[in-house]
Amino acid sequence: MTPIRLLLADDQSLVRGALAALLGLESDLEVVAEVGSGDEVLPAARLHHPDVALLDVEMPVLDGITVTEQLRRELPQVRVLIVTTFGRPGFLSRALAAGAHGFVVKDTPAAQLADAVRRVAAGLRVVDPTLATDSLIEGRSPLTARETDVLRAARDGASVAVIAGRLFLSQGTVRNHLSAAIGKTGAANRAEAVRIAEDRGWL
Repeated sequence: MTPIRLLLADDQSLVRGALAALLGLESDLEVVAEVGSGDEVLPAARLHHPDVALLDVEMPVLDGITVTEQLRRELPQVRVLIVTTFGRPGFLSRALAAGAHGFVVKDTPAAQLADAVRRVAAGLRVVDPTLATDSLIEGRSPLTARETDVLRAARDGASVAVIAGRLFLSQGTVRNHLSAAIGKTGAANRAEAVRIAEDRGWL
């Protein structure tokens, strides 16, 4: 039987190495590529032709959700399994919308992770049950696309003028979007709104 070819993408080399070692013990799984940043995934996938790409969400240069969109667009035969420390419901819904076929957390037991890889390779969808429940309870992000953009631009504490310049918006428009985002997140200020949105995986 031809083994399932895997690409691993995680910016933590210890985690990447542990995943490779664990999955490599399975006779029907073969790790063909390992990368440490999001921008390396697509070139590695073109070169090594994996069946399944295991992606972390938080990676340098490009995050796992953006990479998932790239793979769906350019190499749709590669199926994506998100394997992340960040078990946030918002990440789950965004990942599935981007085209991921599975979403599990890193503390998933090795045997379950290997089984998740097999199921995704077979065309099935695999989602951590606790995250799925949390996602249903919390629902989708209440933020509009523009409110999300403005909160992302506010992450580093930038002034309204700087955010306006980054997004090519007027300062009044930025203030309106920040005010709306603060209201929707139930925050006291924009810094808290950013933190709440990040915690829920909306950014």
